[in-house]
Amino acid sequence: MEYVKLNNGVEMPILGFGVYQIPKEETKRCVLDAIEVGYRSIDTAQSYFNESEVGDAIVECGVPREELFITTKVWIDNYGYEKCKESVLESL
Repeated sequence: MEYVKLNNGVEMPILGFGVYQIPKEETKRCVLDAIEVGYRSIDTAQSYFNESEVGDAIVECGVPREELFITTKVWIDNYGYEKCKESVLESL
């Protein structure tokens, strides 16, 4: 896997697996399959309504968490400092 170094020194995999439009009931299996074939970057969003299933796959996959790069996006209704903080904690 190739990586790019971000300005903060964190290395991010160049290739990622997105879960947009994957139904909730299929998300966990799809993420597990993606990790099994070598993906280490998973992209989700609050508006995809499958963050929890992504989290379940992360717990179950057997790959150390520090080897995975997970991104999500804050829903537009949660913009603003306080709402955004709460929203991020909910995603975690």
